[in-house]
Amino acid sequence: MRQVADLAKPHWLVRASPNAPRVSVIVPARNEQQTIEAGLRSLLALEYRNYEIIAVNDRSTDETLAVMQRIATDDGRLKILNVEELPAGWLGKPHAMWRAAQQASGEWLLFTDADVIFRADTLARAVAYAEEVKCDHLPLFPTMLMERPDERVIMGFFNTFFLFGYRPWKLHDPEAADFAGVGAFNLIRRSAYDAIGTFSALRMEVIEDLKLGKLVKAAGLSQRAAFGRDLVRIRWAVGAAGIVQNLTKNFFAFMRFQWWRSLASCAGIVVLTLAPYAGVAFAPGWAKAGYAAALLGIFLVYAGMSAKCDIPAYYFVLHPVGGLLFVYTVLRSTLITLWQGGIVWRGTKYPLEELKRGLV
Repeated sequence: MRQVADLAKPHWLVRASPNAPRVSVIVPARNEQQTIEAGLRSLLALEYRNYEIIAVNDRSTDETLAVMQRIATDDGRLKILNVEELPAGWLGKPHAMWRAAQQASGEWLLFTDADVIFRADTLARAVAYAEEVKCDHLPLFPTMLMERPDERVIMGFFNTFFLFGYRPWKLHDPEAADFAGVGAFNLIRRSAYDAIGTFSALRMEVIEDLKLGKLVKAAGLSQRAAFGRDLVRIRWAVGAAGIVQNLTKNFFAFMRFQWWRSLASCAGIVVLTLAPYAGVAFAPGWAKAGYAAALLGIFLVYAGMSAKCDIPAYYFVLHPVGGLLFVYTVLRSTLITLWQGGIVWRGTKYPLEELKRGLV
């Protein structure tokens, strides 16, 4: 993990320069009246000299557009794109970002979400790093704002799952299949974005942020990932129930809409999550040693995680609880998607057969 850059370190603090490459920040939003103002104002406060912001109102039925327009009257760097109708064969978010990118003038495109709060020096640090290592795509892992223990329990397991499934220190290795993408901060060169087919290639992808990284890696382009405590912050959900609700639309898509894959994954997670704890408690004699070594490994992962996020190392004792919540989320996502015949998100239903055909 030490191979993954930490952009919060002093080395990456650079002075704003008018000669810095132009960046177009793209913010899709649908019914985000509660969060959009704080997010946009944090972007307008960035200490970067050469950038624009394109906020996309994606068919909102609340006051999202009105909030955008009010902020835009104060600062000409904020441009507003209003989407009133979703074309057939598109999910709303990929379509909104694709439309905005068509109007963007930046050498770099930064795709982010409406509820993300940026620190003033975030963009300058990220662009400085991307230019120095000459990468084409840079996802920056956000700081998840967690206020309750149940949020830390499920996010601790989710972070561990991601760590082993998408080794971020391997992204730059062309021989490794690992890739990454982060909805809160996907920075990509315009030339790379065009080379992978733009968001048109991801028009029916539910997890379009992650799959953007997959297309970059498949195209043989350079990819890196970075940490940066408090550079990008997000209060993603309230409580474990809120996190489960947010992940319900994603997890069956993550399993490629295959029920048997969901069941197999759940079985594997239960075994790998519970076995070390059960073995230490019930295995006889020296048979405990292997389970104890596995338990030590889990603790060390949590110890390392505690340096990057607000999840203390001692939460490793609740790792099995997080695993069971994760399994519940996968099964819930699978059953609800099959029952509905698709995904209903922000008031729009996307049929399952179309989602399957659109998988990358």
